[in-house]
Amino acid sequence: QVQLVESGGGLVQAGGSLRLSCAASGRTFSRYAMGWFRQAPGKEREFVATISGSGDFTSYADSVKGRFTISRDNAKNTLYLQMNSLKPEDTAIYYCAARMTTYSSIWYTKRGSFDSWGQGTQVTVSS
Repeated sequence: QVQLVESGGGLVQAGGSLRLSCAASGRTFSRYAMGWFRQAPGKEREFVATISGSGDFTSYADSVKGRFTISRDNAKNTLYLQMNSLKPEDTAIYYCAARMTTYSSIWYTKRGSFDSWGQGTQVTVSS
């Protein structure tokens, strides 16, 4: 399994922006489909965005579509989540997740499809 470490969370006012990063260990990062999930207090962990190993395919939850952008730099073993126009309801702990795939075009949206997780980074959006 790959080791994942998130960073970039913090406190921001509504309408502001943050960029999350997820650093991955190992030399086969491009073989991993990656995802971002979030968990607000008292709620289940939910899907935010996903990207294929090649970076060519992405998918987003309806709640973040048009505001968040997932990307990756396979040369740097790093996953990103650019979050713009943040809302108080985006407040949560954000987790990155990984799953090794056979083909670089594969991506996943279900929490159970991923088998490696980071420790999470807190994002708080004030109104």
